[in-house]
Amino acid sequence: MAKARHSDRSGPSQRQLRVAELIRRTLSDVLLRGEVHDPDLNRMSITVGEVRTSPDLRVATAYVLPLGGNEPQAALDALRRNRSELRRALSKELTLKFSPELRFVIDDTFDRMDETRELFARDEVRRDLDDT
Repeated sequence: MAKARHSDRSGPSQRQLRVAELIRRTLSDVLLRGEVHDPDLNRMSITVGEVRTSPDLRVATAYVLPLGGNEPQAALDALRRNRSELRRALSKELTLKFSPELRFVIDDTFDRMDETRELFARDEVRRDLDDT
């Protein structure tokens, strides 16, 4: 019987993780240096918390958050408006076969952590946890 080729494995491959982290660091550097010719974008301080790539590495989704969480929609709009310029800047610095299509979404990790803390702080949840 032939072995299955990784199709039954869940989660990203090592290659996806490696490329995603490379894109994350490079995108962060490009934004930090203000290489995009958009004063609105350059005025913002944007954190790139994570990048996830599609299995074929053709799409990269960047999870971003403006510093302090201020005006997340304005940050998304500016990033999306400058998507092609950011893609060009990435392709100059990365040695990938092709430059991935960039997508941007707000990183809600901190919001979810706050919700989890609030959940654990509830009396009925604490009582259940103490009983175990």
